[in-house]
Amino acid sequence: MSLRPYRDIHRRTSRKIHVGGVAVGGDAPVTVQSMTTTLTTDVAATVGQIHQLEEAGVDIVRVSCPDQESTAALKRIVPEVTVPVVADIHFHYKRAIEAAEAGAACLRINPGNIGSTSRVREVIKAAKDHGCAIRIGVNAGSLEKDLQEKYGEPCPEAMIESALNHIRILEDNDFFEFKVSCKASDVFLAVAAYAGLAEACDYPFHVGITEAGGLRTGTIKSSIGLGSLLWAGIGDTIRVSLSADPVEEVKVGFDILRALGLRHRGVNVIACPSCARQQFEVIKTVELLEERLAHITTPMTVSVIGCVVNGPGEARETDIGFTGGGNNTHMVYINGLPDHRIKDASVIDHLVELVENKAAEIEAGRQAEEQGEAADRLLAAS
Repeated sequence: MSLRPYRDIHRRTSRKIHVGGVAVGGDAPVTVQSMTTTLTTDVAATVGQIHQLEEAGVDIVRVSCPDQESTAALKRIVPEVTVPVVADIHFHYKRAIEAAEAGAACLRINPGNIGSTSRVREVIKAAKDHGCAIRIGVNAGSLEKDLQEKYGEPCPEAMIESALNHIRILEDNDFFEFKVSCKASDVFLAVAAYAGLAEACDYPFHVGITEAGGLRTGTIKSSIGLGSLLWAGIGDTIRVSLSADPVEEVKVGFDILRALGLRHRGVNVIACPSCARQQFEVIKTVELLEERLAHITTPMTVSVIGCVVNGPGEARETDIGFTGGGNNTHMVYINGLPDHRIKDASVIDHLVELVENKAAEIEAGRQAEEQGEAADRLLAAS
């Protein structure tokens, strides 16, 4: 019997599609998305921001295409970046067709404002012709007029009905390379809509709490909403919608996935909130550590605890542990075991060096393992 069954997340079984070279759904990892805030027509600025998002680890990036000049700019943007680009389309179906022709990997269309069924069919044809995926983007704030009249106000049932109506259009046109979102700014509404839709279809879901707010409040709302869905196994790709630098969206997205054990990227710092027992400046130490370790992408856990009450216990579960002690002398743990002591003055530089060395060691081991597996495959094939 497993000692940790409470950690198990059984993901909803969904179809697998591809957004460019990135798999979404099925057994693929939950991917992290963000959206550029630059004018798409400013190619240099947009490419620059996408590169920043790539450095942060983003899997898929969406750009807004409100006009013909923006879709034309996609032809210059797509070749300059490595992640798949999703074209965000509203109101004019021709923008979707142009975006497909320009090299977009996916077309995000909102059924409530894209136009008639015949126009949606033209978008589907363009997607087929150019190898694009599609995201059906249902939003509580822009439901179709007939559903608004039928239900009176945005509700899970209206959002689910909207999604299913447009799923049928794509299915009727023999198109299945699509994912679905049912977003709302209200956490309860969004979670209920996704949960209901999960029972009605097996298509992959793009999940998010739309228009969540600024960095602090938006992170909290997104963590509650996305955390609830992902813990229930619902969600194949996520976007944290913040009124903040898009890089922050990616960071928060990975933090949510890491907290749930669904993705592992970078250094996870376990730290105490600080109190009168602390033997060093915990808050400042953690702030500087997170800043200086932001470049590490290797999955690793570091504990920083101000005193010996919980320090040794936390250190046993981490790759590198640091626990405050008396006389300005503190204990460093490596792989859960006491290793050596250090003085206050050298704490930050010393821990950064330890983490960087550990990351290099882990990466070297991973590469050696991959080379060994490749050699075994060659041997087996010969």
